[in-house]
Amino acid sequence: MDDVLDGKVVLVTGGTGSFGTKFAEVLLKSHNPKSIRVYSRGELKQVEMERKLGQPKVRFLVGDVRDRERLYRAMNGVDIVVHAAALKHVPVCEYNPMEAVKTNVHGAENVIDAAIDNGVEKVIALSTDKAVQPVNLYGATKLVAEKMFVQANAYVGMRKTRFSCVRYGNVIGSSGSVVPLFAKQKEKGEVTITDERMTRFWITLEEGVALVLKSIELMKGGEIFVPRIPSTKITELADVMAPGAKKKVIGIRPGEKLHEVLITQDEARHAKKVDGTFIIEPEHAFWDVKNHVKGVPLPEGFSYSSDNNDWWLAKDELKKVLKKEGWL
Repeated sequence: MDDVLDGKVVLVTGGTGSFGTKFAEVLLKSHNPKSIRVYSRGELKQVEMERKLGQPKVRFLVGDVRDRERLYRAMNGVDIVVHAAALKHVPVCEYNPMEAVKTNVHGAENVIDAAIDNGVEKVIALSTDKAVQPVNLYGATKLVAEKMFVQANAYVGMRKTRFSCVRYGNVIGSSGSVVPLFAKQKEKGEVTITDERMTRFWITLEEGVALVLKSIELMKGGEIFVPRIPSTKITELADVMAPGAKKKVIGIRPGEKLHEVLITQDEARHAKKVDGTFIIEPEHAFWDVKNHVKGVPLPEGFSYSSDNNDWWLAKDELKKVLKKEGWL
């Protein structure tokens, strides 16, 4: 099968974040893009990333997704866009709601318009389990963004641009995850847990990148791609990361869920499983069922949450993953 990224110009918004950095590394190592444009606000992070990669194929563009004109210029001649830019820390978004809306919602609108008007072939937007039945502003803005990217396919008209999303859980060790917090707290012999019943989905950066690459290959426009990933209990994560440490229960924080949901029962009725990946198909008139990827329909009443998952990481498996990711 031909590599869909071979000879392509790829732009990544929020490209100096943990995902964007890993995505660029994988593209340079395992694919042959014509060039990679890293679009982000952080000048220092761009300089550091440029020194780390040392690749002439990687171009660095300072810009904000809020800046419509800059996005239009940055996407000129681009074939594929991966939209990873977002304000994503739950407490920060709760405290700065207008700023979260400007970046996560208005920024998404700017990406959509710039991609259509520049003739970009494919756009993949990164979403989160927090967009499903959201209880915090971050999740709510990402739900809106998902809806916008799916429905953007109806605005393309005769142009070639297609939009899809990927939706996955907590990235192990990413900024804002509990893993760095536990790593820091274990030195004091006490870790804080919001609720001992809490469960979470987990995915590594490499797995997240692999999902995006697979989705770029499979997408027809309008799908939400969800990976089959394992769950873990927060208490077991604490046991593995800080064995013997005291657990202090501090209560669920504002906007925090007891369990995470990746697919609701309502979404499952128009979703299917394809080689370990769930694909939620759109229910809009633009969706051509004759053109979709064949898969196995999900059973009636199916939902996918971190507490009803059939795949759990045992403590020894969790330990292996954390070691591989450099946290143990």
